[in-house]
Amino acid sequence: MTNYRDISNEEWQRVAGLLPELRPRRDMRGRPLANTREVLNGVLWVICSGGVWSAMPRRYPSYQTCNRRFLAWSESGVLTRLLHELYGAAAKELCETMQVRMRKRAKSPRKTGRVASSLQLMNSFVSTVS
Repeated sequence: MTNYRDISNEEWQRVAGLLPELRPRRDMRGRPLANTREVLNGVLWVICSGGVWSAMPRRYPSYQTCNRRFLAWSESGVLTRLLHELYGAAAKELCETMQVRMRKRAKSPRKTGRVASSLQLMNSFVSTVS
């Protein structure tokens, strides 16, 4: 899936309810959240294009923001549900591709905790989809 396009309004309506950022916040302290739809499009661009975070097009929020949400969504299982809802059977291939990329990243001596746990979540998703 190298030709990526941003999600349509119809696709957004299907997945918006899965995103915890869109639920009402009790505590309004901290930095304001970046536009969740734009962040999702940035995350999907990286997943579908195979590009690196730092090469994301400028139309998306910062790659740090998108990567932070990617990790949070991976750890919570939201990302696998999003991919399955948006791409159906192709979600399995996307998850396998991300597993390979995350496995390479997890071998790095720095910041392996969150990446490694995200890799475990992706492994469990792929085994349940199979």
